Amino acid sequence: MSTEPHINRSKLRRDIIIAGTCGAFAALMVGAAYAAVPLYDWFCRTTGFAGTPLVATAAPDRILGRTVTVRFDSNVTPGLPWKFVPEQNTIEVRLGDVVTVNYKVINQAARTITAQASYNVAPPQIGGYFNKINCFCFTEQTLKAHETREMAVVFYVDPKLADDRDQNSLNTITLSYTFFPMRESDRPVAAAPEKNSNKL
Repeated sequence: MSTEPHINRSKLRRDIIIAGTCGAFAALMVGAAYAAVPLYDWFCRTTGFAGTPLVATAAPDRILGRTVTVRFDSNVTPGLPWKFVPEQNTIEVRLGDVVTVNYKVINQAARTITAQASYNVAPPQIGGYFNKINCFCFTEQTLKAHETREMAVVFYVDPKLADDRDQNSLNTITLSYTFFPMRESDRPVAAAPEKNSNKL
């Protein structure tokens, strides 16, 4: 009696198992790719990695006499018709002192646009000492045509910076923001005008 049908069934079962395993692995990789961005963002906000400022909920318990210059940088990505500038380019900040700085943004287009800001500080190793209590970068900003808006960032430089001997020579920190447009929802398309059915 031939064993070929049994062999074919075994081969088919093995192929199905392999295909199922590969499919599950591919789905896992796709899921990991989607999760990587928010996980990386959370990691950076928690640790200050890659120059990402930390998020604080309260002011520190001490203010030191040492000061640093904080420089404010503002950018918009190509294709976003917004003007985005800080109201002051630099300020002197005491370690531990809570400071509020305003930015102004103007939508120069004749339509409503939604955008969001990304941010970082330089030099990158300072991310662990730069704490933001409030910031406009955490939410989408929707501006109507030609609308102007003031937005505040509230921050402090951690007094623990003074205990880091590697940062004794640090005297300037740059806080940089870049606005990029959010994907717009589909707009309704106007109906085409009806053709004149009257004959000439």
